[in-house]
Amino acid sequence: MMRRNAFLIWILLLISFSVGCAARDRYAYDVIRADTQNAAARPDGQRVNPQTVLPEGTLSLQDAVRIALVNNPDLQMAAARIRQSDAIIEKSRSAFYPTLGFYTEYLRGNAPSAYLFKKIDQREIDFSEDFNNPDVFDNFESGLNARWNLYRGGRDHLDHQMAETGRAISHLDRQSVHNALAASVIQTYYDHLTAGAFIEIARNSVTTVEDQLRVMTVRYDAGGALKSDLLSLQVRRSEAREEEVRSRNQLALTRAALANLLGIGIRQPLALAETATTGLSVPDQFDAGLAYALGHRPEIRGLHEKVRQSRMAVDKAQAGYIPSIDAFGKLYYDDEDMSYDLDRENWTAGILFNWELFQGFYTRADENEARAIFEEMLLRDRKTTLAVELEVKTAYLGLADAQARLEVAHQRVANAEESLNLVAQQYEGGSATVTRYLEAELACNQARLSQAAAIYDREKAVADIARAIGYLAVAYPVSTE
Repeated sequence: MMRRNAFLIWILLLISFSVGCAARDRYAYDVIRADTQNAAARPDGQRVNPQTVLPEGTLSLQDAVRIALVNNPDLQMAAARIRQSDAIIEKSRSAFYPTLGFYTEYLRGNAPSAYLFKKIDQREIDFSEDFNNPDVFDNFESGLNARWNLYRGGRDHLDHQMAETGRAISHLDRQSVHNALAASVIQTYYDHLTAGAFIEIARNSVTTVEDQLRVMTVRYDAGGALKSDLLSLQVRRSEAREEEVRSRNQLALTRAALANLLGIGIRQPLALAETATTGLSVPDQFDAGLAYALGHRPEIRGLHEKVRQSRMAVDKAQAGYIPSIDAFGKLYYDDEDMSYDLDRENWTAGILFNWELFQGFYTRADENEARAIFEEMLLRDRKTTLAVELEVKTAYLGLADAQARLEVAHQRVANAEESLNLVAQQYEGGSATVTRYLEAELACNQARLSQAAAIYDREKAVADIARAIGYLAVAYPVSTE
């Protein structure tokens, strides 16, 4: 018997050591990353890090938003939290089912009480033995344990309701990320187009100034122009080139930011299509927009659910004062060599009434904590509503400002171009100085830059309204899986 027990112990130690070594390799970061890249990491076959293939040609605004909604890590994490909520709901349902377990126990010793009761359960007791001085004994016990909660003051039901509310909150959190992500993509997309327009305007300015510089150089060499005029044109050419370099750097930054939002590498080629409008249809008036926001903004709806959930938590804490009732049962066999005989089974069954009369004021503290969280959720709900109202108002004011600036920019460009044409004719005729020409050229260039920015700023303002009222999650739907 001793040899057999020693052999079993060595086998268990060897298995434990082998499992420990395997676990160290399994949980190495590099191994985990390789597993999730090379094998499906989810039961539905989707990979945690999918490889995104951009469409051929230029990337439209709709394609950019669609790719971000599928590939952006923030939205993927939100989807993972929804699956966590589904698992929590499934766990909460388990409280309504009985539990059944199998166990095997090995016991060795010389305690009189243990020897007596184990011999009785083996149904092989010999009353001629000296129970005060038993020999060292061995016993194996195998059996089934069952337990079923019959009543817990409604706590299990509340746990299930809170879990379902948590899933609703996870979906709304995902919509919030969805709404903000789509807005960020639109903003960055138009920032990218604005930077591209700035480059084109700066390049045209450089070409215009260089043409005049070549003419001025010829005139200077012929003695028909002052060196100060030549230097002024050279300075303006340097300024125009600096504007072009600055615009190229801004274009590179916005391209990198957009690639980050799309969830692709910043070195991956990215060409955008010229998209004049977002195509979003938002309410024209602030009051209508605010009414939509109060009914659809994910943050507000999410706080409503959190208020409901925290109220359930208060009731759950109060249920701690209520007793619980459980049914239990056990079927088992005992033998010193595991030679179980079906005729020697043992079983017990019963009902347990348990009432925790005093737990060191734990239940009272739990209730106070739940009430404080409930009050916090009510205040946070009010704060979020006020914040959304401010965001919607600011967004509508931003759109009005962008529309006004766009109208002014169109008129400014028309006036600046007409002025530049007139000054250019006067300059070629000798009635205007090069300084006047440079002032007109610079004013025209700045007007074109303002117009390019104003055109895209209006679309960004529309997108900001759509974000503020929670419309982007509707305008760009995506699967919740």
